[in-house]
Amino acid sequence: MKRAVYKNGEIKIIETQMPTLKGKGAIIKVHGCGLCGSDIVKIREKIENPILGHEVVGEIIEINSDTDFKINDKVALGHHYPCFECEYCKNDSFSMCETFKKTNIEPCGFAEYIYVTEGHLKNTVFKVPENLSDDEISFLEPLACVIRAIERAQIKQGQKALVMGLGSIGNLMAQSAKIYGADVYGYDINEKRQKYSKLSFDKNLKYNIIFMTSGATSAIDDAVKYVLSGGKIIVFSSVKDLNGYTNNDIYYRELSIIGSYSPAPYDYKISYDLLKEGKINTKGMSTTYNLDNLKNAIDDTINNKIMKAFIKI
Repeated sequence: MKRAVYKNGEIKIIETQMPTLKGKGAIIKVHGCGLCGSDIVKIREKIENPILGHEVVGEIIEINSDTDFKINDKVALGHHYPCFECEYCKNDSFSMCETFKKTNIEPCGFAEYIYVTEGHLKNTVFKVPENLSDDEISFLEPLACVIRAIERAQIKQGQKALVMGLGSIGNLMAQSAKIYGADVYGYDINEKRQKYSKLSFDKNLKYNIIFMTSGATSAIDDAVKYVLSGGKIIVFSSVKDLNGYTNNDIYYRELSIIGSYSPAPYDYKISYDLLKEGKINTKGMSTTYNLDNLKNAIDDTINNKIMKAFIKI
């Protein structure tokens, strides 16, 4: 089968053996997979042999499971699940769990076939609703991550929220924040993204909550500038250097700087329901590329030519 690899600073599509069932789990024929910002980070940081692709949509072709899934089920899925028993899990920090960090699909999302474990089937796999296309339901995992950030923000009805960075994640964040009761504004230096979002930005306002979905270091200063004293900054992006929020800004202005990384297991169900019920709209957000054109998809993403890439397998 074909799969993508990143070696010696280069993306390649190679032929490799198809994965096999290892005890309980399933083999899934991949229909497509979204390109995540974390995939771009791995490439930019030149991490050798990373697992690329995890926003998978596909069809179960082989299964041994105690779940209700069966052969020919079309599914969307996420790639990590926790142990539910460690100190992190007991304190609702599921993405810090060692099991969470170690679990993954095999070999990667940009492959013709993958193996998922019983743990995946029980926690991160959902049947694709008939009303959603492959690229729309591929947002299951990214939206679950967004829901986690929204929950950590503890939005109160009518609070002003500013989303800084209006890529695909920023747009998901804005839509979700509205559902949770916020009065949402947005800002991006890219005029096309600003227009796509249909959000306004008022530089004369102070905002109760700022969602940092931009990876630009300069956005940190802007976040501190526009957040209302006593407010929250939800950090949902990494930056290239070690610049950050200053102690005295946090102290004297009583700011809450809250990181949000990956979803809790129950966030997948919330994400699934929001997509299925049409409350979150992802139609037209993705640009489709074939697996052989993965490098082009990565380049176009890095150069901000597209909002989001969906790789058709």
